[in-house]
Amino acid sequence: MSAKDQAKIEENRLTAARKGEHIRICLQEQVNGVGITTGFERYRFRHAALPQISFDQISLSATFLNKPLQAPLLVSSMTGGTEEAAAINRRLAEAAEARGWAMGLGSMRAAIEREELAATFHIRKEAPTIPIVANLGAVQLNYGYGVDECRRAVELSEADALVLHLNSMQEVFQTEGDTDFRRLLERIEQVCRQLEVPVGVKEVGWGMDGETAAMLTRAGAAFIDVAGAGGTSWSQVEKFRTSDPLRRQAAEAFTDWGIPTADSIVDVRSHCPEAYVIASGGLRSGVDVAKAIALGANLAGVGRLLLPNAAALGDIHETDSDLDAQLHQQFAKIEFELRTAMFGVGAGTIAELAATSRLV
Repeated sequence: MSAKDQAKIEENRLTAARKGEHIRICLQEQVNGVGITTGFERYRFRHAALPQISFDQISLSATFLNKPLQAPLLVSSMTGGTEEAAAINRRLAEAAEARGWAMGLGSMRAAIEREELAATFHIRKEAPTIPIVANLGAVQLNYGYGVDECRRAVELSEADALVLHLNSMQEVFQTEGDTDFRRLLERIEQVCRQLEVPVGVKEVGWGMDGETAAMLTRAGAAFIDVAGAGGTSWSQVEKFRTSDPLRRQAAEAFTDWGIPTADSIVDVRSHCPEAYVIASGGLRSGVDVAKAIALGANLAGVGRLLLPNAAALGDIHETDSDLDAQLHQQFAKIEFELRTAMFGVGAGTIAELAATSRLV
């Protein structure tokens, strides 16, 4: 075996190992941004004392990728590439299918590079009807990936769409990070134009500004996930796994970096009035979901909030059925909170919530 082949095998092994480290760190360490919030706390709904609707008749129904949803909610891209990630994805997919949410997968680079890891992203059996979104890092388009690899990610997961994630700051804090983002817009446009399924673009927790979202929309992006600041900070995550003291220390200067999720939604919507906008990044309740929709989002994504109940790393005294019940209850709680917020402002549908003037 050549030295080049050996180096590639080692790189692929490290890619898969990194996914396991990310899960552990997100479950066990303090990885929220510090000194920055989502911005949702700056908004309040004016209570409607006489809502003039029936709580039982409130509809949460929405659509995404031309498929119906029972609620305007997405399980945000989180993980894949390890056996524990496979268990997490299966649990999340089963709950999403039962509740009628869309489902996003974590980065599928590991599966593209190591075929034996593809099974960790196979969730269509658990989620036969809901929209599933495959996921690759956009920067990989500058490191040898192209339309064929994007197509492979979609095929492996039987997905309805692909999202390309933008994680420039995370790559900087990875010792092995890919940081050449030159002319990336052109390559994203090529994928958007040539792939047979819709292609969206998302940030990973530092927020999307309106100007960038407009460029991506013109390039053919079918949806924009703002993934704003105020939730998980990936510079914090990488701080806990790097062996480089310089990067570990420098990460502390970026704990408050990014565009708060609420601000990002408003900015993207103002620049892209016709775009399909997904709000993610630190959403912690159905009230946050309601605020996100009232600010201009079409769909709301929830990620690390769900991870503890989905994780295969749960307490050894808990059975799979216990974990599954807790996860389904968490989905139901978010929906109940959203429905209650809608009742509180007299919005009987998601369209009425989006048009409300009661968010101040």
